[in-house]
Amino acid sequence: MSMYSAFSLPDHVNLEGMEIDAFHGFVLSTLAFISSVVFFFGYVVFHKKNSLHSNIYGSSWLETVWSVTPIFVLLVLTLPSISLLYMIEGIYTPLLTVKATRHQWYWNYETRDYNEFEYDSYIVPESKLIKGDLRILEVDNSLCLPYGTDIKILTTANDVIHSWALPALGLKSDAVPGRLNSINIHSIKSGSYYGQCSEICGIYHSFMPIHVEFVNWDSFLNVTW
Repeated sequence: MSMYSAFSLPDHVNLEGMEIDAFHGFVLSTLAFISSVVFFFGYVVFHKKNSLHSNIYGSSWLETVWSVTPIFVLLVLTLPSISLLYMIEGIYTPLLTVKATRHQWYWNYETRDYNEFEYDSYIVPESKLIKGDLRILEVDNSLCLPYGTDIKILTTANDVIHSWALPALGLKSDAVPGRLNSINIHSIKSGSYYGQCSEICGIYHSFMPIHVEFVNWDSFLNVTW
C-alpha cells in the first residue's frame, strides 16, 4: 500500500461508493475555493487598504453579495448531499437478505434466501496466517455474496454496540442490541473486500474483522459452509 492510498478513500465497487468519492472531491474543491477567496480578500484588506476605492466601505451591494453567496453555496452542497443520502438509504426490494449478528468477538451470518446458511466468522490468529494473508483482517469463514445483486444486510448485536463497516462499498451500519438496522449492498464486480468494527466496543475492538467475497450466482449457490 502506498503512502497516498493509506490516506485516501479506497476504490469503490458500487455506485453509492463512487458517488461518495465524487461528492468528497466536490466538497473539498468548494472548500479550497472558499478558502482562496477569503485569503485573497484578507490580503487585499490588510495590505492594500489604502488603495481600495472608498465606495467599497459601506457598500450595500457588497453586503448583499456576501449575504447571498453563503446561501447559494449551502444549496449547492445540500442538493447533491440529499440525493446521495436518498441513494444510500433508498427503499427497494432486495433479492437477498442477510442478517449479521455481532457477538464478542465474532460475527454470525445467516439467511434463508436461496442458499440457506448460518455460521460464525472468527478472526484467524497470527500463528495460523500463511504468506499473503492480511494480519487482523483474515477470518475463518468469510461472507460470500453474489455481485450485481440488490442485497440487504440486517445488523444487530447481542451484547454491546458494534458496527458492520465495509470501506470498499462506503458502508457502515451500527449493530445495536435489541434493534435491527439495515444497509443496502450492490457490488458491480466480483472481489474480496475487508472491513472492521468501527465502534470502540471493548478490549478486542481491533480484532473484529469483516471479510466479504463477491462471486457470481453459480458460485454462490454452490458454496458450502
